Amino acid sequence: MPTWGWIVIAVVAVAIVALGVVVAAPMMRQKRSERLQDRFGPEYEHAVETAGGQRAAERELRARERKHNKLDIAELTPESRTRYVEAWGVTQASFVDDPSKSVADADRLVTEVMRERGYPIDDFEQRAADVSVDHPKVVEHYRAAHVLHLAQEQGDIGTEAQREAIVHYRALFEQLVGAGDATRAAPEAGPGSPRDARA
Repeated sequence: MPTWGWIVIAVVAVAIVALGVVVAAPMMRQKRSERLQDRFGPEYEHAVETAGGQRAAERELRARERKHNKLDIAELTPESRTRYVEAWGVTQASFVDDPSKSVADADRLVTEVMRERGYPIDDFEQRAADVSVDHPKVVEHYRAAHVLHLAQEQGDIGTEAQREAIVHYRALFEQLVGAGDATRAAPEAGPGSPRDARA
C-alpha cells in the first residue's frame, strides 16, 4: 500500500476517535451529573443555587467528595450512641420549660456528635458541606436549624420557630447517631412540645 494510503487511514482513524470523544464527552458529563444528583438529592439543587450554576455546583460537590474521602469518619460506639440518645432525650424534654436552652443544647449536641464521628467542626458552612456527603437528605434541616439558632441568639424567634429548630436538629441528629425512633422515646409533655408537634 502506498504511503498516501496509510496517511488516509491514519487521518480517518484520528477523525473517528475525535468524533467518538466529541460524542462521548456530553454523555459522560450527563452520567456524572446524574450520579451527583442521585448521591446528593436536594443538596444538589442547593449547590446549583449557591454556586451560580450546574458546572460550578458539580465541581463543588466533587470537591466535597474528595475532601470527605480524606476524613476519618467513624461510627459511634454503642456506649457513645446510648449516651448521646439519652442526652438528646434530656434536651428535648427540657423544651417545655426552657425552649431557648433546648435549642442551644441541640446545636451543641449535634456539634459534639459530629466531632466524635470525625467531622471537622470549625466552620458551620464547612460542617454542613462535610455532612452533606454522608447525609445529603437532612443537611437542609441542619441549615434551617442553624438559621433559627442564630435568630434565637439575636432574640428574633418565638416558641414555634424554636420547636421547628428542634425538629430540624433532630432530623440530622438521628442520622448522625443512627437512632431513628430511639430519639422519639424521650419523655415529653405539654402542648407545643416537639413531641406534640410530630403528629
